[in-house]
Amino acid sequence: MILKEDMMLVRQREIAPRIFEMTLSGDLVEEMAVGQFLHIRVPDATKLLRRPISISEIDREAKEATIIYRIEGEGTAAFSLLKEGSRLDCLGPQGNGFDTSFLLKGQTALLIGGGIGVPPLLALARELYEKGVEVIAVLGFANKEALILEDKLKQYAKVTVTTDDGSYGQKGYVSAVIDKMTIQADAVYACGAPGMLKYVDKHFANHPHAYISTESRMACGMGACYACVVHVKDQAAAQNLRVCKEGPVFKIGQIVLD
Repeated sequence: MILKEDMMLVRQREIAPRIFEMTLSGDLVEEMAVGQFLHIRVPDATKLLRRPISISEIDREAKEATIIYRIEGEGTAAFSLLKEGSRLDCLGPQGNGFDTSFLLKGQTALLIGGGIGVPPLLALARELYEKGVEVIAVLGFANKEALILEDKLKQYAKVTVTTDDGSYGQKGYVSAVIDKMTIQADAVYACGAPGMLKYVDKHFANHPHAYISTESRMACGMGACYACVVHVKDQAAAQNLRVCKEGPVFKIGQIVLD
């Protein structure tokens, strides 16, 4: 169920250049699942479209949820200027999240994240860890300056970091690490840039439990406007799915990645 609430900004800080961590409080937290997102109205009457931002941490006891976003334009820049106690008009939680129901204690999950695609994997890692699943995370960033959430993820996962320029961790892309892995994970979850998702989609094409979380520009965010459609693979007739409704999480091989 999609609900609407003016959530209160509890705290906010810049965790990397132009990347902010914001914690919100409200009743919506009780409905949240890992992999979902909030559709947030920009506190500026000239900005008509909401901004979809994935949920990074869920604390149901405190009724707090943390989101992480990167300043991409005037809308997200407006978010970064908000102070504690501000209210944000939020719709959510929205979308189809990560399926973890089939995993059992002692099994292994591989999490693959790139850049600003890493945040939704944090809540997922915690949920898996609390189920007794062994979590392995491979995270890729452009450089050391862009690194986020490594320490938090290390609470729940064995983490390997790569950077494109070699300024931190292993030099190269996440593929350089994954291609050398010998472990057979029982589940694979990925979120990141389109190029990384294409690699994951191909590399794990035959895996029975592999999932990717995608991004898209959205309008209504509720599935009515079809502004965020993706195409289904291997269909005789054209068939579309909505990122905001059927996604943002899809099974590997389900959709065409542009």
